[in-house]
Amino acid sequence: MQRISNSFMKNLNLDYLRTFVLIVRHGSFSAAAERLGISQPAVSQQIRQLERSLGVPLIDRVGRKASPTAAGTDLLAHAARIEDAVDAAIDAVARRASSPSGPVRLGTGATACIFLLPPILKDLRQRFPQLAITVTTGNTADVVKQIEENMLDIGLVTLPAAGRALEVTPVLKDEFFLLAPSGMPLPRRISAQALADKPVLLFEPGGNTRRITDEWSGRHGPGLAPVMSLGSVEAIKGLVAAGLGCAILPGLAVRGEARRPDVAVRPLSPPLHRTLAVVIRRDKRLHSGLNEVYQSLLRLRSVGR
Repeated sequence: MQRISNSFMKNLNLDYLRTFVLIVRHGSFSAAAERLGISQPAVSQQIRQLERSLGVPLIDRVGRKASPTAAGTDLLAHAARIEDAVDAAIDAVARRASSPSGPVRLGTGATACIFLLPPILKDLRQRFPQLAITVTTGNTADVVKQIEENMLDIGLVTLPAAGRALEVTPVLKDEFFLLAPSGMPLPRRISAQALADKPVLLFEPGGNTRRITDEWSGRHGPGLAPVMSLGSVEAIKGLVAAGLGCAILPGLAVRGEARRPDVAVRPLSPPLHRTLAVVIRRDKRLHSGLNEVYQSLLRLRSVGR
């Protein structure tokens, strides 16, 4: 069997290899660019560099469809083993380190990122200064997809979340409340029917939190027609405080708001909850740094009791 040259091993870029795998998996350069969060020309440049390192073309383009050449098919067969070998090497080194370290890519929703993660991340940083955690926010579907594609290591998302390759562990039950301007006349407990004639602000469609709210209002009332839909929980709270409407928000986002003079917090009737869960690939190697993040998120189960 022909040995791989030292120059190839020196020049092989694992990020370019992952880009190649994404192109083949999704059938286009543009789809790979979208998932990587970079431009299509940047994806094309990475593939040119990879092909230059190997000395053979790897991708055939027919119209907008991209497919592997014979050499590309051979490379694809080895790509997963290459990534596994690199992960194993990192894991072996991390186990010998005096303190957990290395990169951990965490995905979560904006509300959890603002109101739940800061003390967890602060604790991890104080205990493990060499641990480098990057946080990406998005809705459940986006985070789960990136975990399945190994673009993220772990996620904290709103259920439902499913995938044959995933391990999903519920950790926290979060009750919803109504946040309203203090001058808005409201009953002590808020039904969906009571909101029918009120200006309501909701999260943008597409995420599980909005879907849960829509299902509750449709099941117990005529449904809600929001005057505005926003992607930021802090923007929603600011507009409520300005008197522009009321909002159904997760309990995480309204802790402490009842003490403010310009807003009021009311429970919903019947109650509405969402469940947050930790999501990780079943085959994910838990190097010491990732394991510390994983265990810290699992400890949220004690908070939810």
